[in-house]
Amino acid sequence: MITLQQDADGFVRMNRHYPGSVRIRIAFNDGSTGEFSGRTLNNAYDAALAEFRAVNGLDAKGFNRAPASRTNPGNRIDFVAVHPGMGE
Repeated sequence: MITLQQDADGFVRMNRHYPGSVRIRIAFNDGSTGEFSGRTLNNAYDAALAEFRAVNGLDAKGFNRAPASRTNPGNRIDFVAVHPGMGE
């Protein structure tokens, strides 16, 4: 079992997918804990990554299709928003 701690802004550090069958316990700021499958957190990660790419004008693969004179600061995320009662 993997244990993650929610930070003050409501996020957990997650920079990769976890195996779908692993159980992950999250300690929330309000003192409660929740246990989720890796698949649930992977879905939250994918949604956060899609939102990041949409806001920053990146395509589905994370590439910037703007002219070459502009630079791309990166196409990945390290933190995912979580809350007690996330659906399974």
